[in-house]
Amino acid sequence: QVQLVESGGGLVQAGGSLRLSCTASGRTFSRYGMAWFAQAPGKEREFVAAIDRTGGMTYYSDSVKGRCTISRDNAKNMVYLEMNSLKPEDTAVYYCAADYSGWGSSLRRAYHAWGQGTQVTVSS
Repeated sequence: QVQLVESGGGLVQAGGSLRLSCTASGRTFSRYGMAWFAQAPGKEREFVAAIDRTGGMTYYSDSVKGRCTISRDNAKNMVYLEMNSLKPEDTAVYYCAADYSGWGSSLRRAYHAWGQGTQVTVSS
């Protein structure tokens, strides 16, 4: 099973930016669809963005569309989430996830492996 490690979280003021990174282990990263999910305190883990195995297709939740960009570098086994114009309601633990089918999805049940998460806190 692929191992995923997120980084790049932190404390930022409203309107600021962060770039989250996720490193995947193994040689088959380019086969996986990848996604970011966010879980705020007391809430369910929610879809943020996804990308297919080639990087040719991306998907975003309505709440981040236009503010976030998901990308990947298959040569480095990395997936990124660029977050701009951050809002206090973006505060959450952000998780990286891998979909072995390669397609990417907004559905949690489509994902087979998860990282431990990185905390993003946006102050007002």
